[in-house]
Amino acid sequence: MNNKVIREIKSIGIIIVIAFTLKATIIEAYIVPTGSMENTIMTGDFLIGSKFVYGMRTPDWLGIPYTDIGIPLPYIQFPEFREPRPGDVIIFKYPRDIFQKYVKRCVAGPGDTVEVRDKLLYVNREEFILPPDGKYLAPALSADFRQPGIFLHDQGNRDYFKPLRIPAQGDIIPINENTDWEYLLPILLLDDHRVTVKKGDMEYEFTMFEPQDVIRRKKRTSPQEILAEYFPQGKKLTPWSVKYDPSVVAAILIDGKPVNEISSYAVEQDYYWMMGDNRDDSADSRFWGFVPRKYVLGEAVFSYMSIDFNTWLPRLNRIGTIIH
Repeated sequence: MNNKVIREIKSIGIIIVIAFTLKATIIEAYIVPTGSMENTIMTGDFLIGSKFVYGMRTPDWLGIPYTDIGIPLPYIQFPEFREPRPGDVIIFKYPRDIFQKYVKRCVAGPGDTVEVRDKLLYVNREEFILPPDGKYLAPALSADFRQPGIFLHDQGNRDYFKPLRIPAQGDIIPINENTDWEYLLPILLLDDHRVTVKKGDMEYEFTMFEPQDVIRRKKRTSPQEILAEYFPQGKKLTPWSVKYDPSVVAAILIDGKPVNEISSYAVEQDYYWMMGDNRDDSADSRFWGFVPRKYVLGEAVFSYMSIDFNTWLPRLNRIGTIIH
């Protein structure tokens, strides 16, 4: 191999390293697969997100792209210019399967209270105005209808969502007979605690990974194989799949410590509430809950390309569209 070829290989290698470094620390590229943010963002938009504004960080995972084959890495978080705030359009890791990325609008931050009445969103009892390109597609559901799959089960439905406070770093949540474990358990898991249930010789472990989301991502793995990892066949539990009767609660261990030895929990990071501008066609926080600060990847800045998935033709009018 002559010196010219070696120099070319080195040059290409340097370019690849620079590209991956930029993607990992400064910019976030994202392809929009759904219409949950229409018409602010269209299905088929290719977005550039800024990691710089919320504090760039070194990679937190090393592995094969578009798979979960790899290892977590300790990372360094650089100082942010500002924290995420209501109104920002944010790219983030999906809390129920962190190998998927979502883009939604942040509508509430730590300590805020969210509520939906007759489709209208209220934050701290003040209406959060639907963005100019947002939309509704259907009449409001009945206020009495309990929608399957809604966050915390008893919050109502997408159009009538009961008031709910967003956790903030430092919040103290009492642990007693009145604890709402469906609310607390996701926070414990997202704060990186290990939560298990000890039943006889069996120990079951809670996970935020929803099996149906994993099935959608792992198209080459059979659904039966994935489901076999979850109760009742396997030892995985999700916080929203358990009935928290006294016998179950008494068997909970947090980082190996029996729950009856713990009187309260202090929330370790801030959380956010994300919703799609296409309110009637958005799987958002109303269905899967809070987004922890550590999962925020960047602010969506502009669309550098857009493809109409129906015709596979570029939408030239979307190129360079600023996201706001």
